[in-house]
Amino acid sequence: MTVEEHPFSRFIKILGKGKNGMRSLTQDEAYEAMSMFARYEVEPEQLGAFMSLIRVKEETPEELAGFTLALRDSFTRPGNHSGVMIDWPAYAGKRKHMPWFVLAAILLGRNGYPVLMHGLKREDDRFYADDALEALGIEDSKTLSSAQIAIKETGFAYIRIGNLSQITEDLMQTRVLLGLRSPVNTVVRMLNPLSAPLMMQGVFHPNYAQVHQQAGIILGQSSLVAFRGEGGEAERMPDRKCTLAGISNDRVWDDEWPALMSPGKYEHDHFPDIDHFLNVWEGHAEDVYAWNSIVGTIGLVLRALGISENAEEAIAKGIEMWNDRLVTGVDVPKHCSGR
Repeated sequence: MTVEEHPFSRFIKILGKGKNGMRSLTQDEAYEAMSMFARYEVEPEQLGAFMSLIRVKEETPEELAGFTLALRDSFTRPGNHSGVMIDWPAYAGKRKHMPWFVLAAILLGRNGYPVLMHGLKREDDRFYADDALEALGIEDSKTLSSAQIAIKETGFAYIRIGNLSQITEDLMQTRVLLGLRSPVNTVVRMLNPLSAPLMMQGVFHPNYAQVHQQAGIILGQSSLVAFRGEGGEAERMPDRKCTLAGISNDRVWDDEWPALMSPGKYEHDHFPDIDHFLNVWEGHAEDVYAWNSIVGTIGLVLRALGISENAEEAIAKGIEMWNDRLVTGVDVPKHCSGR
């Protein structure tokens, strides 16, 4: 009796047919493979084999584009995508510093550059955007529609990936099972659920910046900036030079910005320190690393949006936003010492 092969097995064959026989997936093949995951048509053993093979060879821009389009098609997006300018993935979490990029995103939203942030929170030793926003008193949105309302009211919204796409969250959990980074950890950063003109892309491994840039071109993304961010988040490391891979108005660009401060150990003594994070935001404490990180991150966004043509001008506008934060926009949340 002939036993028919599982329909998904052909993708594993393509990726695992030996050193000389294997190849990467085309964009269409990547789309079809990820669509089968989204429909739960793949066996657990196949999922493990597929994710491991992709990890060994690393995903190509064409594969990343195909995977992204498939996951985008798997969840419902509002018909009207207006109202958001910046898509900001936040999935890495922090080990050494607080997530200062959250404050940069909030300030940009207040100053006319609306932000949708999406992310997750794992039960590990990292500090996530989710944690920072809870401390700031900013609630997460349960749906994209409610996120649009929050963006309209405050310029900023945050939604957890499980509320956005359950299959994407499920696929990200393969990292726990396999002990390997999966391609979904890259794809989730490209979802851009409200079709924002600008996608922020923080990476930990520098070579992934170019992959994001090239995938953005394939996806028709009008603006994007990818760079090695602190802890893998879209946050400027102010004590290092910053190499940028960008797209602005559909045109590719690359740039390198000098460090904003000398290298050194700037971590707060007791990481994570929520009180210190809030005190810096509220103006009760100074932190040279945090200040440079926040205004530097804002500068990168303004460069990618084409608002500023050079680093000096972009960072100067970031400084202005920071200095005005206590007298403009929504009220600064209050907190109790010893939280």
